[in-house]
Amino acid sequence: MTYSDAFLRDVLKRTKSVAVVGVSMNPVRPSYYVARYLSLKGYKIVPVNPGHAGKSLFGATVVSDLTEITEPVDMVDIFRRSDAVPAIVEQALDVLPNLRTVWMQIGVQHSEAAANAEAHGVDVIQNRCPKIEYQRLFGELRMGGFATGVISSKL
Repeated sequence: MTYSDAFLRDVLKRTKSVAVVGVSMNPVRPSYYVARYLSLKGYKIVPVNPGHAGKSLFGATVVSDLTEITEPVDMVDIFRRSDAVPAIVEQALDVLPNLRTVWMQIGVQHSEAAANAEAHGVDVIQNRCPKIEYQRLFGELRMGGFATGVISSKL
């Protein structure tokens, strides 16, 4: 899938709150550091993971699924296998009235679920990472393409 820089930039600028489905509590997992990065950039993060429900992450309580979200969410960022996407998209369309974007992480795509969301007026981005796109589009990408703010090597 090809997305224009203008489209990606618009999505990232208009988005205020992100439900991160499949977020991990482990700081070395991509879902953790992407959610952390987005929270540091001012996005309100709603962590979603049934295995960690009730715990706190980035100042928010982890919920089991999208039905437990009580505040407005305009983007769902999916860190789940592609075969789990249709049910997540269906639930998001049912319970998130302010939903404007479904974002599927690198390696995650599902054309039927994308078509369903688009038919409901929701923008869809597949097989991309909002952290990488934010860094690339807003001048934060450094040598090698990494700027996590986390040092994981030990001397």
